[in-house]
Order: sequence, then structure tokens, then C-alpha cells
Amino acid sequence: MQVTYSSVAEVADALRRAEAAHGRYEQELGHADPDWPAWYAQYMADEQARDAAAR
Repeated sequence: MQVTYSSVAEVADALRRAEAAHGRYEQELGHADPDWPAWYAQYMADEQARDAAAR
């Protein structure tokens, strides 16, 4: 799956959304997630896929 963003601001917004979602995930998990970079990347890719499917 290819993930693309049109601007740095768009990447920053996606990272903020991933951070918020990951915070909820860690609360459910009950501890810090050491593999958060992979989690963020997958979240951001899934988010773009959902957006593309909605169009």
C-alpha cells in the first residue's frame, strides 16, 4: 500500500490523529507500546485507505 501526503502540514495532522488514537490504545493495553512507530505507520496507512474508500 502506498501512503502519500500532499504537504508537511498534512503529515503533522495525521501524526496528531495517530498519537491520540495510540494514547487510547495504550490505555486499553495498560502499558507503553514500545513498537509505537509501526503502530502509527499502520494507523496512518489504514486511515488513508478508509478515506480513499469513502470517495
